[in-house]
Amino acid sequence: NLVGDVHKRYGTTICMQFLDRLKQLGFLHATEAGITIGIDDILIPAEKKDIIAAAQKKVDEIVKQHRNGIITNRERYNKVIDLWTQVSDDVRDRMFENLSNDDQGFNPVYMMNASGARGSADQIKQLAGMRGLMAKPQKKVTGGFGEIIEQPIIANFREGLTVLEYFISTHGARKGLADTALKTADAGYLTRRLVDVSQDIVIAEHDCGTLMGVDVESLKEGEKTIEPLKDRIVGRTAAEDVIDEKGDAICEAGQLIDEDLAERIEEAGVEKLRIRSILTCRSRRGVCALCYGYNLAEAKLVDIGEPVGVMAAQSIGEPGTQLTLRTFHIGGTASRTAVQNVKTAAANGKVVFVDCDLVTDAEGNRVAVSRKGQLNLVLDSGVTRSHMSLPYGAVVMIKDGQKVKQGDPLFEWDPFSDFILSEKVGIVEWVDIIPGVTLAEELDEKTRMKQPVIKEPNDKSLHPTLRVTSAKTGRKLAEYIVPTGAFLLADNGQEVRVGDKLAKIPREVSQTGDITGGLPRVAELFEARKPRDAAIVTEIDGVVHFRGATRGLRRVIVEGEGGVEREYLIPHGRHIRTYEGERVVAGDRLTEGPINPMDILTVKGVQEVQTYLVNAIQEVYRLQGVKINDKHIEVVVSRMLQKVQILDSGDTEFLEDMQILRQEVEEVNQRIVERNKELRAKGEPLMAPATFEPLLLGITKASLSTESFISAASFQETTRVLTDAATRSKRDELRSLKENVIMGHLISAGTGLSKYKSLRVEDPETDLEEDAILDAMAAMELAAERAALEEVEGE
Repeated sequence: NLVGDVHKRYGTTICMQFLDRLKQLGFLHATEAGITIGIDDILIPAEKKDIIAAAQKKVDEIVKQHRNGIITNRERYNKVIDLWTQVSDDVRDRMFENLSNDDQGFNPVYMMNASGARGSADQIKQLAGMRGLMAKPQKKVTGGFGEIIEQPIIANFREGLTVLEYFISTHGARKGLADTALKTADAGYLTRRLVDVSQDIVIAEHDCGTLMGVDVESLKEGEKTIEPLKDRIVGRTAAEDVIDEKGDAICEAGQLIDEDLAERIEEAGVEKLRIRSILTCRSRRGVCALCYGYNLAEAKLVDIGEPVGVMAAQSIGEPGTQLTLRTFHIGGTASRTAVQNVKTAAANGKVVFVDCDLVTDAEGNRVAVSRKGQLNLVLDSGVTRSHMSLPYGAVVMIKDGQKVKQGDPLFEWDPFSDFILSEKVGIVEWVDIIPGVTLAEELDEKTRMKQPVIKEPNDKSLHPTLRVTSAKTGRKLAEYIVPTGAFLLADNGQEVRVGDKLAKIPREVSQTGDITGGLPRVAELFEARKPRDAAIVTEIDGVVHFRGATRGLRRVIVEGEGGVEREYLIPHGRHIRTYEGERVVAGDRLTEGPINPMDILTVKGVQEVQTYLVNAIQEVYRLQGVKINDKHIEVVVSRMLQKVQILDSGDTEFLEDMQILRQEVEEVNQRIVERNKELRAKGEPLMAPATFEPLLLGITKASLSTESFISAASFQETTRVLTDAATRSKRDELRSLKENVIMGHLISAGTGLSKYKSLRVEDPETDLEEDAILDAMAAMELAAERAALEEVEGE
C-alpha cells in the first residue's frame, strides 16, 4: 500500500501533501484520458455458447439420473445449482480474459474495474457474461438461507433478457430492495448492543504484568492461506521470546511487533506464536496498552484513556450495516460458492495416513470408514505441508506413503450426502423399520418413482436401525441407527459387503453466502444462544456404548478410565456420528449439528470458547470479504466471559449462585491465601476460599448485569433495572462512559481521565512573574492587616 508506506516513512504532514498531489494527478489524467463507456466496450466471450451448451447437457444428465431414481430430488437440486455456479464463474473468467486483451488492456470497462474505480467483477459479469442464478425473497426476514432459483439467467444485459428471465430477474431486484429496508434495522440494533456491552472498556494502564497470552498461526482453509501469520501479529505484543532455528532471539517477550519484525518472524519460518491479548489481560478495570497493542488508526501503541470498547463495537457493527446493503449492489444474484468434491495434492511430496480405517467395497474402491482420519502431505524437505481431514465415506485413490505430484487427486467424496456404510460382511436386517409406521415411500413428483425414506413415528419406542448379521450363525455383527429423513439403500435380507452403502442422509440444500444468513449468525454468537439442533458433546474421554432406549430416547454411554461413566440421551431421529466401541475425546460430537458454545466452555474451558467465538464470528465476515481486526472481537468476547458463578462460598462473604466479576473473587481468594499463611503459623484452623465456575453471558445479558444501574437502565428493561436497584439500595460509582454522559459529567476517557483533572500548565518564565505577583499580594494583605490592628490599638 503506497499511501501507508509514505505515512510510515515520512509522517502525517508529508503524507497529507502527497495525497493532495495524488488526487490532482488522478483528476488530471482521468480528464485527459477521456475514458467513456460505449456498448461496444462490453465484450461477450465467444466461448459462452459452447460453455452453456455443455452445461445444459450435464443438467440433462443429472435430471435423467433423478428420473431413474439414482439420486434424490434434493441431490438433483444441489447438483444443478452447483453446476450453474461453476458455469457462471467460467464465463466470467473468459470474459475478463477477453476484456484484458482488448485494446491492449485499454478497454474502458476493464480499466474501471481493474483500477478499482467503479464496478465489481460481479456487476461486469452481469453486463457481459451471464446474469447467473437469482435468489428468491425469503419468507422470514431474519435468519435462514436464501433459496436459489435453479433456472439461471443465461443472457446478460447487453444481449437482453427473455420475458421469463426478466420475470426471474425482477424477483431478485425486489429482494435487494426489501433487504435494504429491513436489514438496516437489524444491523443497527446489533451495533447498539455491542456499544452497550463494551462502552466501559478504556485503556487503563501501560502494563498489567500478565504472563498469559493466546497462540496464533496463519489462517488456512484447506490449502489456501486466508490470512498469513504476519498480518495477524502486526501491532500486537509478544508474550514469549521468539527464537529462530539457530537459537537467536528475533523478538523478546513484551516487545511490540511492527511490520518489519513481523516479516522477520515469518521469514524465520515461525508457524505459531504466543501474543498478549485482551482475553488474558489482568487489568482491574478496562485493559492495558500492551495487551491491546497498536491503535490501528495511528499504527503506534494505544494511548492510556483511549475508549477501545466503543471503537471495537463500531468496527464490528458498521460492516454489518454495510453488508446488509450488499444484496442491492449485485441485484439479488445468488452469491453461492461452488462445493468441492475432489481433494488434490497441493505440492510434490509423500502422503502419510493418520488414523485412517479403509475398507475395499464391491467395486474395488478403498473407502474411508473412520471419522477422524487424516492425510498429511510431507514435502521432500521433511516439512509437513498440510493436514487434510478425510471425510467418512470418501473414496481414497492413493496408498499410505505414496509419492504424489502437485495436482494429483488424493480422494473424492459426495459433498451433498452423508452415508451409513457397512463395516462387516453379512445380511441386512431391518429393526423397527415398519412400512407405513417408520418407513414412508416418498413419491418423487417429477419422476413418479418411489423411494423408501425413514419418517418420524408416533410411537417413540421405535428406533429404526439397520442390523448386519452373520449369514452362517445369524449373530449380530454391527448395528447402525438410521436418522429421520434418511433414504434406505439396502433391503431387508439383502447380502452386503464391507464398504457397501446402507443408507443415505441428504445434507442441507445449497446455501447462499449472503450476510442475510450471516447477520443473524453473528447475533447468535454474540448472544451465546444455543443453536437449533445443537450437537450433543461428550464431556469425558472414553469408549462409546449403546444401551438401548428409555422413554423414546436412545441411551449412549461414554465409559472413561477408572470406571467413570457419562450417559447421554439422544432424541429420536437425530443422526448419531459415533459407533459402538469408538474411542472419543472430550469435546467430540456424538450427534450431527452445530456445537453450543456453552458446551465448549463446560468441557474445554474459557480459553477454548474464546478462540471458538472469535474464529466463528470472523468466519461470517470473511465470507463477505470484510476484514475486521481480531482485537475488536476479542474486546467484546472478553466482556461476555468476565463473570463467574459462585459454587461454594467457603469463608467469604459471597452467596451461592451469585454472579460476580472473576477478578473480585480472585482478589478475595488471594487475601484468604495470605491470611491462611498467618493462621498456619499460629496453628489455627484455615479459611476456605470460594469455588466458582465461569459464565458465558450474551451481550444483552452482560449489558444488563453491569455494575452501573444507570448504564443498564438506559439500555433495556428500564423499569425492572431501576426497581431492582432501588430495592437493593445500589450505589453507582459513575465509572464508565455512559453513566457520566447521562449525568452530564466529563467522560472517563481521553483527557477526561481523573489524573488530568488537577493538572496545571507550567511555564518557567510566567511562573516567576506569577510567584512575584502572589508574593506582592500576600505582602499587601499582611500590611493591610497590620494597619488595621494598629488603628484598633490607637483607639
